Amino acid sequence: MILGAIAIAGILIIQLYLLKQAFNQEENKFRQKVHVALMEVVKKLYSDSKHELPQLNPVKEVSEDYYVVNVNQEFNADVLEFYLKTELTKFDLVNDFEYAIYNCETDGMVYGNYISFKDNNKVSTVKYFPRQANLVYYFAIHFPQKNQSIYASLQLWIVFSVIMFFVLIIYSYSVFTLLQQKKYANLQKDFINNMTHEFKTPLSSILLSSNYLIQQPVIQDEPKLNKYTGIIIQQANKLNEHVEKLLDLAKTESESFSMKLETIHPETVILDIMENIQLRHQHANISLRSNLGDKTIEADPFHFSNIIYNLLDNSIKYSKADPVINISLEQNNKSILMIFTDKGMGIPRNDLDKIFDKFYRVQGNRTNVVKGFGLGLFYIKKICTAHKWKISVTSVENEGTSITIQIPK
Repeated sequence: MILGAIAIAGILIIQLYLLKQAFNQEENKFRQKVHVALMEVVKKLYSDSKHELPQLNPVKEVSEDYYVVNVNQEFNADVLEFYLKTELTKFDLVNDFEYAIYNCETDGMVYGNYISFKDNNKVSTVKYFPRQANLVYYFAIHFPQKNQSIYASLQLWIVFSVIMFFVLIIYSYSVFTLLQQKKYANLQKDFINNMTHEFKTPLSSILLSSNYLIQQPVIQDEPKLNKYTGIIIQQANKLNEHVEKLLDLAKTESESFSMKLETIHPETVILDIMENIQLRHQHANISLRSNLGDKTIEADPFHFSNIIYNLLDNSIKYSKADPVINISLEQNNKSILMIFTDKGMGIPRNDLDKIFDKFYRVQGNRTNVVKGFGLGLFYIKKICTAHKWKISVTSVENEGTSITIQIPK
């Protein structure tokens, strides 16, 4: 981020430097053109009177936009104005100008006209021309729009400089926002980690005490007490599952997270998890179809098992009636496909691209009944990405969902 900011700021500084250089170059061009044009005016005034030109340079630059020209002979104001217009136009100096002529009788400058090449009705707001000492026959010329005309010729440079300035502002704002988001993400992660670790100890105590309690004859002989103790154990187990999910997620987000790849047979792992889940959900109808044979994959056994368990658990939780889940293991020339298809409530089309987001849960009647944090699919996506696997989902609302994991051979 710092290098990027330095690079953009450096480009902007270079751009401004080049803009200044270009301005100076245009200003020098303007001075040279004005000087030559005024020299041509003096030549024509002298040619009209058939006098020889003075040896000394008659053009004097008083300031960047104000020039005094020593003619050293009488001349007509109308003729001067005509020559000024002609010569300035010839040198592509179509800038507004105003001029004044020194009157030796009044010992002051007599204002001529304000000449505009674009707006003939424009008049000068400043008519003061300072007198020059030791000169008798001379005129002064002032270019009030000089800087504006130079800036107009540098429009492209200025536009690029402004664009670079805005790029720097947008970049700085983006970096600031990114750092703020990173800060909030770290706070959120620390909170989750602390919360889950704090929950583990009391939950273990509750489960240990409840399991001991339900084995007591007094509790077993009393139906109500036995029922309530069973509810405590059931809900504590459910809460423990959520905490375990959060802990698993915290592990994957830690800087020290690394995959421990082993050679595993996916069909064997899936069958073990199916058996475990059907003991808990006897009403679930889960089937497996495979043509892998003895094919094996390289995967982290712990996280691979969690992927299978979470997918089957989701299908069961979000089924309206008795869950029907079909697992298919297929292979083609390049990859092995694990396809999990259920006949549950499905996912609305607008939510399909968000279901892998952290803490995102599809809104609906069933979502209010099924408790969770919206971390299951986020965890699955993260583990698949870590394995360099591809995961995709297709779903039709009220008909079912199909999730495919593509594992390169």
